[in-house]
Amino acid sequence: MTRTASEQVVIVGGGFGGLMAARSLRRTPVRVTLVDRRNFHLFQPLLYQVATGGLSPGDIASPLRHVLKYQKNATVLLAEVTGFDLEKRNVLLRGGERLDFDYLIVAAGVSHDYFGHDGWGRIAPGLKSVEDAIDIRTRIFLAFEKAERAVDSEEQEELLTFVVVGGGPTGVELAGALGEIARETLRHDFRRINPGDARILLVEGASRILTSYPELLSRKAQRSLERLGVTVLTNTLVTSVNERSVDIKAGDNIRSVPAQTVLWAAGVRGSGLGGILVGNGRSGMDRAGRVLVNPDLSLPDFPGVFVIGDLAVVNNPGSKPLPGVAPVAMQQGRYVARVIDRTVRRKSPPAPFRYRNYGSMATIGRAAAVADFGWLRLSGYPAWLAWLFVHLMKLVEFENRVLVFIQWAWNYVTKNRGARLITSEHRSSDR
Repeated sequence: MTRTASEQVVIVGGGFGGLMAARSLRRTPVRVTLVDRRNFHLFQPLLYQVATGGLSPGDIASPLRHVLKYQKNATVLLAEVTGFDLEKRNVLLRGGERLDFDYLIVAAGVSHDYFGHDGWGRIAPGLKSVEDAIDIRTRIFLAFEKAERAVDSEEQEELLTFVVVGGGPTGVELAGALGEIARETLRHDFRRINPGDARILLVEGASRILTSYPELLSRKAQRSLERLGVTVLTNTLVTSVNERSVDIKAGDNIRSVPAQTVLWAAGVRGSGLGGILVGNGRSGMDRAGRVLVNPDLSLPDFPGVFVIGDLAVVNNPGSKPLPGVAPVAMQQGRYVARVIDRTVRRKSPPAPFRYRNYGSMATIGRAAAVADFGWLRLSGYPAWLAWLFVHLMKLVEFENRVLVFIQWAWNYVTKNRGARLITSEHRSSDR
């Protein structure tokens, strides 16, 4: 006998994990409500290209209602979650509305972590949202515009110095794109300055960049960055950030670097919803603000409540935290949907979640990337082609794939970045 869809699943967050969970429940006899304060799914791995003028926001975003329009058991709500009452099984929304649930999936993601220096956020933006990307894009291209007008050589040096903090994939991709902008995209656009004179520093506290990659690929990535004019500073920490300089420390040596554009890619912290969720039970959090969950990704003491994606870390002393990448969130979303499906159908639960790592990639610039598939390690042009193909295929909508492919092909031929617009308030006032 066919079960009626009487049980309610509420999913908080329309990112990779939340959207995958919703789509994976399409044949399960439940009602799915996906709640997000944005009306679109954002393909974050390409967000740095919006921040550097290579793509427009619409190229990497898909309206959630459009993505789920043919899934009859799914409803999308544009709303902000403000709390949870896990005992009464409901989600609190801004404005006082409550959503009842039988199963809850929290996939709220992470925000920037400035390691106790939250005041740096105003000066050194991170890259997690469309607004962040547009802000960074404005700061980058406005710096060159201001340098063109500057008459003081010291001010010009400050404006043409860019500091990227964090040598993970995001920092490497940002630094590489900045090198291309300075030496190729803007090469003939100015009359009083030479954009190629821009100084780009990538600051990493560890002994090498891309620490999650094999050392050989890490070294190749650094060489690719250096060919683009990026200076890589390893074993170096940022100790202070202000509007005109950055203090960095290498060993016992501290020096000040004049720079008006600082970009943050050094750390992340769990969404504030994680803390609200933990307050309802005896679950804990790790130092990065991620929620400790059971091996089946459920919240301790609350069966049917799951946390997935960047916000979750499995409470297992013998295991390492999983990387905060899209494949982890997607596999977790698919897994939790399976747990719910089997529970609803009165079947035995699946084995504990196990992440299958199919590889990781980072692009460094034009025709340069690194890729680690475990059994195969690539760098240079082959890795770049693999990176292009994988990222195109992972875009949610076919239309986005076509648009991004055309834009990439045009950018490759012309070395241009067609979305280098200065659109915010920064255009008319100094920071």
